[in-house]
Amino acid sequence: MPGSMEPLDLVGVQVPYHFRCPISLELMRDPVAVCTGQTYDRTSIESWVATGNTTCPVTRAPLSDFTLIPNHTLRRLIQDWCVANQAFGIERIPTPKQPAEPTMVRSLLNQASSVSNPFQSRLSALRRLKGLACDSEKNRSMISSHDAREILISIVFSDTGSGSSELNQEALALLVMFQLTESECASIASDSKKVIYLSKLLLHSSIEVRVNSASLVEIVLVGTRSSDLRAQISNVDEIFEGVADVLKSLNSYPRALKIGIRALFALCLVKQTRHKAVQTRAAETLIDRLADLDKCDAERALATIELLCRIPSGCSAFVAHALTVPLLVTTILKISDRATEYAAGALLALCSESEQSQRDAVSAGVLTQLLLLVQSDCTDRAKRKAQMLLKLLRDSWPEDSIENSDDFACSEVVPF
Repeated sequence: MPGSMEPLDLVGVQVPYHFRCPISLELMRDPVAVCTGQTYDRTSIESWVATGNTTCPVTRAPLSDFTLIPNHTLRRLIQDWCVANQAFGIERIPTPKQPAEPTMVRSLLNQASSVSNPFQSRLSALRRLKGLACDSEKNRSMISSHDAREILISIVFSDTGSGSSELNQEALALLVMFQLTESECASIASDSKKVIYLSKLLLHSSIEVRVNSASLVEIVLVGTRSSDLRAQISNVDEIFEGVADVLKSLNSYPRALKIGIRALFALCLVKQTRHKAVQTRAAETLIDRLADLDKCDAERALATIELLCRIPSGCSAFVAHALTVPLLVTTILKISDRATEYAAGALLALCSESEQSQRDAVSAGVLTQLLLLVQSDCTDRAKRKAQMLLKLLRDSWPEDSIENSDDFACSEVVPF
């Protein structure tokens, strides 16, 4: 407790005990007072309450009110102390952004949703809400708890005819920060006017609007259980065209790549419309962009490639791209177990349909990769795909490769 805490030695400087959180014993960065008058670091006291504690850690008195009041005076004193000790390598703590207040959130949502309010007033409210939502997950949770999603959906689709309202676009940018419920996703997917409106926004002159539209398409597809409703969305040609175009916007808008991959994968989960992705040259774009992706997005891209390899037109498109097979071969065991499984599955599909792909795979060194895969700790499905591919390509190995490979002689290729 405060009176018994020894001074904290921080890079040779003693931190005054009243600058330290009684819970973590660390220098407070965002001191807040509880109803008992005690001050704690916000993160520590929030964790204390979140784990079910209902008493003040210092006084043990019941917390009748869980409101946290920023202790601005103490925070400024701590900042001044940090500045005074900068010579010892102590950095000034930043002024924390305060969490959104429920009353303010309600007021802003009412201001944005009221059609009787002036346009600029509604637009300003949406922008302030977006700023709060960008600040923290806690703010997003607070905003969402006030029926924000329902209000935002109404605003986004309030003028589906023109598709050019700044108000609609600002509401869309805020809406995609939240996870929609299944019923909310179904309400969008089942309304053809709303789907057509999203397809128009995917071709908007603003890349930000297009990316936000692609993000909402992905959210709705993932959140909709009905296969018929998912097919209704993916059956719109402009949806695939717009998403494929978003994928090509990496250089001008980095967020586009991540959103584009997610949306394309969600669309390709609908079997009957995968050919539309091929028609928009999504296959070529996936190969061209694969090297630019982080782990999670690379896994999703490889899963999409495997899905498209399951249709003849998809196989043809990938075979025609000179980098497809070499890139898939080098991906094995490089990114993750899932990525390896998808790459092996795509190679199996391509090599089953194309002798040229078989030759390309052998030239790219797939023998070594598959042997390593079979003997690795990768998933059983990945190993089965590798064994099937080994069996398929066995007649294509150069004789010297087989003769010189002890691993190949010892590897059992089980029939399937």
